Amino acid sequence: ASHQRVDWNCIHQQICHLLIPPLPCFQSEKDRKHGTEQLLRRQESIVEVAFRTAQGFLWKGNPLGALPAALQALRISARVSGWSSERLVPVYLLLAEASRDLGNLRQASKYLSEAEWIILQIPDSGAALQSKLHRGLGLFCVAKGDLNQALYHLANDVYLAASAFGPNSIEVSGGYFHMANIFLRQGKMDEANSLYTEV
Repeated sequence: ASHQRVDWNCIHQQICHLLIPPLPCFQSEKDRKHGTEQLLRRQESIVEVAFRTAQGFLWKGNPLGALPAALQALRISARVSGWSSERLVPVYLLLAEASRDLGNLRQASKYLSEAEWIILQIPDSGAALQSKLHRGLGLFCVAKGDLNQALYHLANDVYLAASAFGPNSIEVSGGYFHMANIFLRQGKMDEANSLYTEV
């Protein structure tokens, strides 16, 4: 019952009207095509609302609220695009972040592995998406206490974000910021201050 309440409050009431399937109409090929297109548009809307809602909960510091919304986005994205689609990667990264923030590192690791596996299957996946994966992996390593591995992933994040958006883009600053935090924890003040200045 508590899970149902969380699901209803966090996402279900926002998308309930979209979950009702359109009435089947088999009178003509044109009607069938229209029904299929209508269903696809609804599914795309659900993914967009669910993903945005999950992000909002994470930004507000409520990872428990983010989970039902992100799981809904994952299910519908997989239904629309298949389980090997790179469209699932940002959703897996959201789920990993929520799980990590809840202290469930084992589950976070599973979600990150799924995202990494998809990217490995797509050789031409963009630098922007790979950058997000490395940031997720880097922050996961921070949570585990493996700071050297975290720096490796965050350096890759910076490199890939710079390749995708340019070296002075706002997207690059996140990687610098997280690296600076690690150097600060390690007592390396010069490196930390240099990266904070770069941010």
